[in-house]
Amino acid sequence: MIIDKDSCTACGECQTVCPTGAISPAKGVYKIDPEVCTECAGEADEPQCMNTCPDGCIDYLTA
Repeated sequence: MIIDKDSCTACGECQTVCPTGAISPAKGVYKIDPEVCTECAGEADEPQCMNTCPDGCIDYLTA
């Protein structure tokens, strides 16, 4: 998962729903640690951060 830093308003909604603690504040916005993020596998059917983000700035990380 990745957060578009240009669209993030730093509301913090994503951080509160992350079951692995992969989301943290960084330079006035939020970031997702790809080493910790599981895309909510085993916790929910879909990534909770993406479903919760009111700005729609979270998406799947593509290689």
